[in-house]
Order: sequence, then structure tokens, then C-alpha cells
Amino acid sequence: MDTTQAIDILRKQERIWKRSVVQVALVFVAVVWAAWETGLLDAQRLAEGVPDFLDLGGEMLPPNFTEWQSWMGPLFDTLAMSIAGTALAVFFSCMLAFLAAQNTSPHPVVYQGARVILNLLRAVPELIMGIIFVAAVGFGALPGVLALGFHSIGMVGKFFGEAIEHVDEKPVEAIRSTGASPMQILWHGYLPQVLPQMADVMIYRWEYNFRASTILGAVGAGGIGFELIASLRIMQYQEVLAIILVILVMVTGVDFIGSRLRRQFK
Repeated sequence: MDTTQAIDILRKQERIWKRSVVQVALVFVAVVWAAWETGLLDAQRLAEGVPDFLDLGGEMLPPNFTEWQSWMGPLFDTLAMSIAGTALAVFFSCMLAFLAAQNTSPHPVVYQGARVILNLLRAVPELIMGIIFVAAVGFGALPGVLALGFHSIGMVGKFFGEAIEHVDEKPVEAIRSTGASPMQILWHGYLPQVLPQMADVMIYRWEYNFRASTILGAVGAGGIGFELIASLRIMQYQEVLAIILVILVMVTGVDFIGSRLRRQFK
């Protein structure tokens, strides 16, 4: 390597370094602004809230598990909501993902349309969807399933579509050269390559949906979240802590099952 090449490499590295420093500085400024705007840097306000936080913690102790049997039904409703909502999302995402991937979409208009649908579903939080579906179909687990499912379509479909766009095209071209139909190409060329990634996304989304389903109880979508909000409203803080601990145990169990399932798909 001559001197000129070495100088060019050093200059290029210097430009990359300067650009990185500017980017980090901009991110730092944005974080400081956000913290200031939201009051996170208000030390006095935070200090004044510590005694109230400690008082609330004292009122929660000891946890009251006397009604634990009545929580089992809502807890399993929450689990069922997360499973059914995830299954609903995966079903529709599998169809939309192939339309939202550039290498499998039949037309650019279809591609853009599928992307818009996924963006719209992803943009509306599941809590807002829960309010809408409660108003449409009434209280209970059904609006929770619909809210989790339709919101998850946006995220799951996005990940599925990106996985399809990054497949190795060589096996696909080999199958296409045999005169296979478009459906056969999708089934034998694309799906085997993306199935492990799809399984990962599906399991992660199920874990997320279980946590999200506890929040949907706040808008009347049933489950253990409804019991939690009911105890909060009547200020039964010992019962609130007990329900939180039950949810924590269930979340830990769901995470454990999810990690075991992911290992099976590797």
C-alpha cells in the first residue's frame, strides 16, 4: 500500500468518525430535551414524590391472597386472549407479508397498499383498539382478542415481510426454473427459508401479547387486568400487590415456555 492510499483511508475513517460524533451529539441533545420536557430532570418534584411512593408501598404490604381462587378464571382468560390474538395476527400476517415484500408482491401498487395497511394497524395502540372493540362487541375477552390480533398484524406482518425480502434467491430461482407455479415457488422456495424467523417472531409476539392483555382489562376487555383495575379503584392495595405478583409469576412462566419453544425451532 502506497502513501496516497494510506492517506485516503485515514481521511475516510476521519470523516466516518466525525459523522458518528455528530450523530451521537444529536441523539444526546434529543434525549436531554425529552427528559427536560417530561420533567425527568426535575429533582425537586422527584424527591417530593419519594415519601408518597414509600407510603403506597407500605399500604401494599403484606399482599392479600384471600381471593386468589377468583383470579384463576380471569388469569386463564388473559392467557387465552394472548394465544387467540397472536394466532389471529399470524393468520392474516402470513397473507399480507407476501404482498408487502418486494420480491413476492405481484405489483408495486399491491406492495404499497399492503404496506399502508400494516402501517395503519401498527400505528393504533392496542389500548385504543380495545376501547373501539369494547364499544362494538361489548365487554369480555372477545374485544381483547380482536385488539391484540389486529394491532399485532401490523408488527408481525412487517417482520414477516422483511424476512421474506432477505431470503436467498438461489433456491427460489432453481425452483422457478423447473416450471413451478407461483404458489409452489412460495411454498417450497420462500417459506422453508423464513419459517424459523417467523416462528421466532410469533413466539416473541405471544409473550408481548400476554403482557399487553393485562392492560386491556383497564378498558373492560376482561382478564386479570380487569381484576387489577377493580382493586385499584377501591384502593385495595394489598390485593393489588397480590394480583401483580400473580401476573409476575405467569409472565415468568410464559417467558420460560417461549424460550423453550424458540430452542425447538432453531
